[in-house]
Formats: sequence, structure tokens, C-alpha cells
Amino acid sequence: MSRDGLWCASCDGALPCLDAAHCPSCALPTPGGEICGQCLKHPPLFARTTAVFGYSFPLDKLVQAMKYGEQLALAPAFAEKLARRIDPANLPDCVIPMPLHPNKLRERGFNQSQLLAAKIAREFDLELLPHACRRVRDTSPQSALPWKERKKNVHGAFCCDADLTGKRVALVDDVLTTGASLNALAETVQKRGAVEISAWVVARTLPRSENR
Repeated sequence: MSRDGLWCASCDGALPCLDAAHCPSCALPTPGGEICGQCLKHPPLFARTTAVFGYSFPLDKLVQAMKYGEQLALAPAFAEKLARRIDPANLPDCVIPMPLHPNKLRERGFNQSQLLAAKIAREFDLELLPHACRRVRDTSPQSALPWKERKKNVHGAFCCDADLTGKRVALVDDVLTTGASLNALAETVQKRGAVEISAWVVARTLPRSENR
């Protein structure tokens, strides 16, 4: 880390940018950029994913420093990187950050997804809806659970208080792993009328072979 809280130039060059062809729905690598088999079999409720990095070293350490080390200056820097990947010709009507349960928010003191979403919303002059959705169940951390348990863990975890009828919505989170949390949130906003849902994330967890 540099003295201003951001990564140095050598770290920037070493960041695992997600430049290879990948599935437009979930951002997993595919040979020609086609939809992956998993998304064909079980399509996520978010139509497409924009991701900047693979979630591996040293990016993973930077994300952890933001979330758990209170290195909040990293959030706008991540948001700027993400904004460069977003297609300005295909913007949503509003941006919704992944909500934290009030217990987790009190414990952490901030919602890193809201910090990311706020910066991106300003960048594109989009409506930010930071309180449209709430996390109503204090679920176990997804990272602590086996992949197969994650969907069950977040089932019914969210509610949406906003009328999103006819709205195109972008959901913002820091890391996409199985997509269970984002899909559960997408289901919630879809029930409130959202017609097109995108996922904007800083990093995508890749298969181990891709992270080597």
C-alpha cells in the first residue's frame, strides 16, 4: 500500500484484470465469450455481469483491506476501475448496492458496496437507491459456507421497499463468487417490478485453474 492508502504502480500492474473472453451473464471465462453451460442450465436473474478483476492475489488482499481493514480510500479507486468497464451506451435507470444487515453494518461501520455504488452513480449521473433494499435476515457470511449451502443461506434474506416498476437496475457488490447473494437480491427487485437487472462487481472469483 502507498502512503495515501492506494496501491502502488507495481501492484497495479500485477492486478488480475479480467480481460479474457467470458460469459456475459456471470463473467466466468468461456472460450469465445459465449454464455457458459451453468448459465444456460440455470440462468441467473441478472442478465449480465460487469467485472474488473479476477479475485486473486494481490487484488484479494486489497478488497480485504477495504472491508476489514477500513482502508476506505480503496472504494472510490475500485469504483473508478469498474466505471471504465461499464458501457455508457447501455446504462440502467438506477443503482442499488448490496445491503448489509443492520447488525453487520453496526459492526463494520460502513457498507463497502454502497461506497462503490455511490461513486459509480455520480460518475454516470444515475439515481442511487441506497435504502431501496434491506437485508432482513442476519445470514452467515457466504465466504464461510460451502458453495452448495450459499443459495439456501440467502433465501429470503432481502426485501425491497421501492416501486421499481419498469426500471432497469444495476446491483453493485464487491465480489461475485457463486452469485447466490446477487441472484437473491435480483429476485427481490424483480418482484418489485424491475425489468432488466445487471450486476456490477469489482471482482469475480474464478475456477482455481484460472487463478494460478
